[in-house]
Amino acid sequence: MGCIACHKGNKQGKKKEDAHKGRIARPSDNINNCGICHIKAGQNYAKSLHYTSFGQHEGVKHRFSAAELKTFDKKVFEQSCRSCHASCGSCHVKSPPVGGITTGLLQGHKFIKKNEGKTCAACHGGRVYPEFTGEYGGTPDVHYQKGMMCNDCHKKQEMHGDGKIYKSKNDVKDRPKCQSCHQDKGNQIAHTIHKDKVSCQGCHSSGQYRQCFNCHAVNGSKAEPGFILGKNPRNKKTLTTLRVIPTIRNTFEPRGIKMENFDALPNYWDSAVHNIKKRTNRTRSCDSCHVNKEGFLKQEDLIKDGSKANDALIFDIKPINK
Repeated sequence: MGCIACHKGNKQGKKKEDAHKGRIARPSDNINNCGICHIKAGQNYAKSLHYTSFGQHEGVKHRFSAAELKTFDKKVFEQSCRSCHASCGSCHVKSPPVGGITTGLLQGHKFIKKNEGKTCAACHGGRVYPEFTGEYGGTPDVHYQKGMMCNDCHKKQEMHGDGKIYKSKNDVKDRPKCQSCHQDKGNQIAHTIHKDKVSCQGCHSSGQYRQCFNCHAVNGSKAEPGFILGKNPRNKKTLTTLRVIPTIRNTFEPRGIKMENFDALPNYWDSAVHNIKKRTNRTRSCDSCHVNKEGFLKQEDLIKDGSKANDALIFDIKPINK
């Protein structure tokens, strides 16, 4: 197959300018182009979260009134969030542009099956990937140290989708989870005591991970290291690691959106951080949590001008009788 099969253009043109007339720079932005040959993968991917970006939409829409949501969909989501969706070529041909920067073609325009360091890291390199590899300055994830990569847990079906439309990754039932490999035999007393009360990351996150402040759509984001433990906003019976969601009340004011229901959602969200270790301060000593309260979300630490819903995530851990 030649260039024209995907990029179109004018095959009769003898000069570059003439040959490039009608050229499609990113043909895989239209999944139908790849779907001519890759029928099932194309059909599934068109409904996948990687392509639809519905997770971003679902994560913020409850802050808006009905009228504001219509404005957001038209002026923000389609023009900003949706512009970052991953096409087939973003993973298999050329790294996607992030913040206007791209690492270019993969292996000189060779179509590749996977290149996790360039494709996964290009989009997830702000937080997850550098935490996983230790490039952010912390300890590399134990799975990375053992030679594992993204696709060892996140399989092809998760990347391409299963043909169903999901509003959020949390709606996907068969997502990777620690227990898929680490089946507790009941011989760890700490696991028995904390079962269904603390997430795995709550104890096994090796330490600080990346927290983002300021929304990149407004004044530009900035990152700082941090470790935050608090109630899971999806299940307040569970203690877990939290990430800062830097949406503040005036984030979308330039688009005429005041976020009338801003306080409906917190500024902290549960996050399965990727910097796991078997032994951490919290696994070595009960006191790190129950006495020193290391890393627990406190009132004085809450994001400035944040949501009133943040208060409900503060976990007042109690001392234990030894």
